[in-house]
Amino acid sequence: MTKIKTGSFAIIHFSVAFTVAYMLTGDVFLGGLIAILEPAINSIAYFFHEKAWDKKKIQHNTNWAVSVR
Repeated sequence: MTKIKTGSFAIIHFSVAFTVAYMLTGDVFLGGLIAILEPAINSIAYFFHEKAWDKKKIQHNTNWAVSVR
């Protein structure tokens, strides 16, 4: 599920990044370059962010189960 969420987030982020970069620069090439680089790096960071939160959730559930005993 995390990979699917990451992919859909990337598509939205690419679209927004291109639109903003193009509006700021007026250059399709520069807008496209920024739209590829920034969201690609951000999407990788997001994937690992989600993994860290999943790990934290598992640890929290494990700690709660131990404290209930």
